[in-house]
Amino acid sequence: MARGRGRGRKAAAKRKTDDDGEPPAKLQREDSTNTKLRKAIQEAKKSASQLNKPRKIKPDQVLLRSFTNASVYEDYACMLNQTNIGNNNNKFYIIQVNEDAGRYICFTRWGRVGEEGQSNSDCSKEVEAAIKSFKKKFKDKTKNDWDNRDNFTPHPGKYTLIEIDEDDDDEEEDNDAVDGVEPSRQLVTFTGSCSLPYRTQLMIKLIFSDDMFVNQMSHMKLDVKKMPLGKLSKQQIAKGLEALMDIEEAIKKNKPRKVLMELSSKFFTLVPHNFGRSVPPVIADDSVVQEKKEVMLTLSDIELTQSLQKDKSKKDIHPLLEKYEMLECVLSLLDKKSEEFKMLQTYSTACPNTRKGPLLDAWRVDRKGEKTRFASHDDIQHRKLLWHGTNVAVVAAILKAGLRIMPHSGGLVGRGIYFASEHAKSSGYVQPHWGSFEGEEMVGFMFLVEVALGREKSITQFDSSLTRAPPGYDSIVGRGRNEPDPKKNKTVIFDGKEVVVPVGRPVPQPEWTQSGFFQSEYLVYKESQACIRYILKFSFK
Repeated sequence: MARGRGRGRKAAAKRKTDDDGEPPAKLQREDSTNTKLRKAIQEAKKSASQLNKPRKIKPDQVLLRSFTNASVYEDYACMLNQTNIGNNNNKFYIIQVNEDAGRYICFTRWGRVGEEGQSNSDCSKEVEAAIKSFKKKFKDKTKNDWDNRDNFTPHPGKYTLIEIDEDDDDEEEDNDAVDGVEPSRQLVTFTGSCSLPYRTQLMIKLIFSDDMFVNQMSHMKLDVKKMPLGKLSKQQIAKGLEALMDIEEAIKKNKPRKVLMELSSKFFTLVPHNFGRSVPPVIADDSVVQEKKEVMLTLSDIELTQSLQKDKSKKDIHPLLEKYEMLECVLSLLDKKSEEFKMLQTYSTACPNTRKGPLLDAWRVDRKGEKTRFASHDDIQHRKLLWHGTNVAVVAAILKAGLRIMPHSGGLVGRGIYFASEHAKSSGYVQPHWGSFEGEEMVGFMFLVEVALGREKSITQFDSSLTRAPPGYDSIVGRGRNEPDPKKNKTVIFDGKEVVVPVGRPVPQPEWTQSGFFQSEYLVYKESQACIRYILKFSFK
């Protein structure tokens, strides 16, 4: 199983069975109170709140239709949101003070999430009057004082303040869409030459594409208008994760549906979702909690990718080459006629029931500093080249920061990095770019990673509480009832080390016929045990 940043759907923990013929070894499990996660979330919120960078806020697009030269006065602008599942409320409220030609406008816009809604503009010649009106509306809608908003306290039946990071680049064209109106987004056309191979240019263009990010967020039912690209707040993401943890704990304690409804309303208030006119759903199942955690982690990586572009310098180089250099990662395009490419193609088609779609391109990957970190495991001899599938929206973040184990990661075999020996397993976790991009349909990416497995601890039942391999072991393997035929294994050499590539067709494993895993899942619980060797681009059908 392979998931972006080493996580996935979490199942209820089941008793572990010791099936590898070795004496039972105690597996290390997560603290049931999620203490580490809550601590990490609090640290993230504290870190974000201490940035205190000046905000450059743009006027609402509806206001600009009537006041084309308006600008937000100081920092008097806010985005509010409220979801109440019981009353089928899923609504927003925007308040701003704007200045235009000597007039001061207290502007408000409100409505259902995903729709433009209604708006009102109260004009005054005195800024004090507009500010007074702004503060009164904020108080009426939130039961909080604007001047004390840093200590904002949510109240039942009232709106909650949504924190976004405003764009600092005054020269950047404002492409933010108004609710209910699709933005006019065109692929950027670059002039001049670029030293990157053309196929690499296409890849870089896609993994940094705003169209792609909007596409992925829309498929997750997120309201892009309330969380515009480049404005995702780390603090708001942390609050969303904390709300999901509250739901998770309520489910474990069998709390009544009314409690789950209130907690779900809180989550959708903090992380605006577009459900149209449908009633927002109650999150009452742990699998949905894990799915929403995936959403939040994807948002976190989108924020990372967007921050890379915010930090770009004004070097006189081609924009695609500049983005490529931001990754601090060497990508070497493989010749499709090479034996290396043919081996990867064989590996990707070995499973008869795998996700269909041709292999378009493959690159060797050399991430800055990763080989040095990986060398700390030179004493581990048993290594495999394994699959890891992910969302197209997080590819740039993985190339930049590597495969990571987040405090809020989880899965069927606990908090580690997940890999698979079968393309069919990992490809199921690939979220491609829906639709066409530069003439290619449903483009998705998968990683092939050298994993220092060492001594493997075999298990046959799910155990989502695991956090590390037991003493004396280097990895955990959920043994599948099927596994690529070991007789067909190939061996490649990376940095002087032999690495097994299981390119054979899957065959039944008599030893593991009673296993709860249909296909094997390989887990390491140290990021340094994984070294990305290839990234492959597919057109999934």
